Amino acid sequence: MRLHGRACRVTIYIGETDQYHHKPLYSEIVHRAHARGLAGASVFRGIEGYGASSHIHTSRILSLSEDLPLAIVIVDAEEKIVDFLLELDDLIDEGLVILDEVEVYRYVGRGTDREEP
Repeated sequence: MRLHGRACRVTIYIGETDQYHHKPLYSEIVHRAHARGLAGASVFRGIEGYGASSHIHTSRILSLSEDLPLAIVIVDAEEKIVDFLLELDDLIDEGLVILDEVEVYRYVGRGTDREEP
């Protein structure tokens, strides 16, 4: 499938140890995005950062943290992202959610009918 044009990106910043019903919150968000048919979701683990608490979390060995920052990035049509935001309200107690308008240049699914560049 080929996409070109405007889309919406939601970036969700949470902590690695954040939970939802005794499961990792990032996993719950990704599974819900998949169930809603969103185009895709990726989770990125930060090596260092801080949030509202101003406590620095780092992966350096001398101050090894179990609660590193995570960023979950999802890109899809604005309407689908906005609908998904309502679901995030029930999941996230503490974190940051950012919406950006983005320009998508190319997306190719993993099917056998791939277009050559």
